[in-house]
Amino acid sequence: MTRVDFYINVEARERTACKIAAKAIERGARLFVLTADEAQSERVDRLMWTFAQLSFLPHVRAAHPLAARTPVIVDHVADPLPHDQVLLNLTDETPAVFSRFERLVEIVSLDPDDRQRARTRWRFYSERGYALASHDLAGQGKGTATAAAGASGRSAAGG
Repeated sequence: MTRVDFYINVEARERTACKIAAKAIERGARLFVLTADEAQSERVDRLMWTFAQLSFLPHVRAAHPLAARTPVIVDHVADPLPHDQVLLNLTDETPAVFSRFERLVEIVSLDPDDRQRARTRWRFYSERGYALASHDLAGQGKGTATAAAGASGRSAAGG
């Protein structure tokens, strides 16, 4: 069954997604970053190219020919997917495909509306019996996710 990790009190959701992606790559995990729409896919794509000063985070779109060999996929289209290890949800909704993944990471900002939508998703997962963990990133600066994206046998979000 999918393990669900919520990172809460995050100042910058997309930067935190990049930090989680970097940790996933470091640990050999495969990550699918589900975005809300094409515009957010483009923003996250650009951020992953410029996230670190001396490197980039290898990533492609879901339909790219190298998707099966690339550690991070960024897209607002959740099909086709070449792996089912870690799903990072940047949408406001419960992803329809979440249960096929080993881990699901939800990133929750300081925005009251975002927090309310996250509570709704938490309740959805909880009512269905999913293992839930919450990681409070308050005070860690710009949504730092230092323990994020564990590989198999650990929480995808560090728990």
